[in-house]
Amino acid sequence: MRKILLLVIATAAAVSGVDEWWHSAVIYQIYPRSFKDSNGDGIGDINGITSKLPYLKDIGVDAIWLSPIFLSPMFDFGYDITDYKKIAPEYGTMEDFNKLMAEAKKLGLRVVLDYVINHTSNDSEWFIKSTQRDPNYADYYIWAHGKPDPKNPDYLGPPNNWVSVFRKSAWEYNVQRGQYYLHQFAVGQPDLNFRNAKVVEEMKDVLRFWLEKGVSGIRIDAVNHLYEVDPANHDGHYPDEPLSGAPGATPEDYNYLNHIYTKDQNETYNIVYDLKVILDQYTEKQNDSKIMLTEAYADLPKIMRYYGDKNRNGSVPFNFFYMTELTNKSNARDIKMAIDKWMTHMPAGKVANWVNGNHDQSRLASKFGVDRVDVMNMLALILPGITITYQGEEIGMTDGHISWKDTKDPQACNTEDPVNYYKSSRDPARTPFHWDATANAGFSTGSSTWLPVADNYQTVNVAVEKAAAKSHFKFYKEVVAVKRLPAVRSGDLEVRALCENVIAVARYLPGHPVVVGVINLFDAEIPVDLNSIHLLPRDLQVEASGAYCKLEKGDKVQKGKVTMSPHCALVLSSTQNCCAAPK
Repeated sequence: MRKILLLVIATAAAVSGVDEWWHSAVIYQIYPRSFKDSNGDGIGDINGITSKLPYLKDIGVDAIWLSPIFLSPMFDFGYDITDYKKIAPEYGTMEDFNKLMAEAKKLGLRVVLDYVINHTSNDSEWFIKSTQRDPNYADYYIWAHGKPDPKNPDYLGPPNNWVSVFRKSAWEYNVQRGQYYLHQFAVGQPDLNFRNAKVVEEMKDVLRFWLEKGVSGIRIDAVNHLYEVDPANHDGHYPDEPLSGAPGATPEDYNYLNHIYTKDQNETYNIVYDLKVILDQYTEKQNDSKIMLTEAYADLPKIMRYYGDKNRNGSVPFNFFYMTELTNKSNARDIKMAIDKWMTHMPAGKVANWVNGNHDQSRLASKFGVDRVDVMNMLALILPGITITYQGEEIGMTDGHISWKDTKDPQACNTEDPVNYYKSSRDPARTPFHWDATANAGFSTGSSTWLPVADNYQTVNVAVEKAAAKSHFKFYKEVVAVKRLPAVRSGDLEVRALCENVIAVARYLPGHPVVVGVINLFDAEIPVDLNSIHLLPRDLQVEASGAYCKLEKGDKVQKGKVTMSPHCALVLSSTQNCCAAPK
C-alpha cells in the first residue's frame, strides 16, 4: 500500500489558556481611504467602515486589519505618520474610532492596526526637534554628514550610495541641521533610529496605547527595514552597499544595489520578540489573544526567523510566495510547490498564513486572471492557518486604470516618467471599493473620488454578485463557512497535483468528515479521479461551488469521478467521518 505523506499541523501553545482565535482566522484588510466614504468628500473614512461592518460579519470575517488611520500629511497616504496617537481628520476622530471598536465588538469582529514604526513623517514633532538638535530628540533619526564630491570639493554629497525603495538617493539634506537624514522610502518618511533606546520605548508606548483601546493585534509595516548596519563597526561611517548586477538597473533604481546594510539586520528579530512580550501581557490582561503580523519581502530563511527562536516567540510573518512566485501561467505542480515550500520550512508548532494580495500589489483578479479568482480564494481559505483577504478580492475586483494625471502614489510619481510610471504605481490596486452599480460604485455620494473608480464597477460589485445565481462573492462566503469545519480548522493536510491542471487539497481530522478542495485550471471540462487520496471516503457532497462550476452546493458525487467544469473550484466533504490516520 502506498504511504501518504501528511503535513501535520501543530498549534502553538495558548497563553494562559486564552482562545487563540487567530490560528484559523479570516483577516480582512481594509484600505480606509478606499473602502467607504460616509460624508461625500470622496475619501473613505472610519464611519464608512463602521457602516459596513455588518457586510463583513455576513461573509464570515473574524477580524479587520486597517491600513494606517493616524495623523499624517498623507504624502504616502498614512504611511507617513505625524502623531501615532491621533486620528487623521479626513478619516474621522478618536470618538469615531471608539464607535468602530464598540460596533465591531457587538458583532464579534476584532480590529488589527497597522504599526508603522520604521519611519515617521518629516512633519512629526520628533523630527522637527531632531533637526533642531534638541538633546531629547537629536538621535531619534539616522543622521550623517555629507561626503565631499571629488569633482567639487565645495559640495557635500550624500554619505553613501544607498538608494530609496522609491528610487533615487536614500539621503536628504536638511539645511537647519546641516546633515543628511536617511529615508528608505519617501523623502517625507525619515527613518527612525532603533539603536536609540528612547525610540524603542516610544514605540512600545504607542503599542500599549492602542492595546488599551482594545485592538486585537498589529501588523508591522516594512519590518526588515527597522535597522541599518551599525556605523560603529565601520569606522563610524555608513558603508556603500555592493552593486547587485541587476540587468538594466540604473544607480537611481532600488534593485541597483544588494541591500546588505539596510535590510534584514539581526537586531530586527529581537525587536519583534520584545514586542511579542507586550502583546502576550495584554493577552492575559484582557483575556483576548493578540496577533502580530510582520511584513518583510526577504529570503525564506530570514522570513522564518520572525516566527521566533527556541527561546522566544515571535510573529506570524506574511507569506508572500503566492504573490511573488505564482502567476496566471502557474500549473498545479507550481501551486503545490509554493504551498509545500512554506509548510515544510515553517517551524513546528507555528501558524501558517496565505496572502493573495494587498494595497501594494496588483489585485488578485488582475495578477492571476479573473478565471482564477475562485481558485486562489479557495486555497487561501482551505489551507491551514490564517487567511488574509484584501478588500475586493471576495468579489474579484480588478486593478483600475490610473492615468499619469490622476496618479497619486509617490512611488510612481518619483519615476518622473509619464509613459512607464504605471510599472511602479500602487494606485491601481487602491481604487474605491465597488458596493453597487450607482455613481462612484456606491463608495461615495460626492462628485468625485480621491482615485477614479475602476471602469468595470457596474458589473463587478457586491450588489450584482449577491443577486447572481453564482458568483465569486457567493463562493467566497461558502468557503469561509467551510473554514469553520473541524477538519479545516485543525486537521492534517495533504496536497496533490493530480495532473498538470488539477490540484486537490485534503484536510483530515479523525472523527470528522474529510474536506477536499479540487481545482481545474484548464479551459476544458475534466473528469477527476480522487481515488489516490486514500483517506477520502467514497461518497462526497458539494459544500461550495465556484462561479464556473456546473455542480451545485448539496450535489452528491463519488470520488472516482468528479466532473470539473473549466476553471472550476469545488469544495467537497465526505458523508462519513474520517478514519484514524495511519501510523
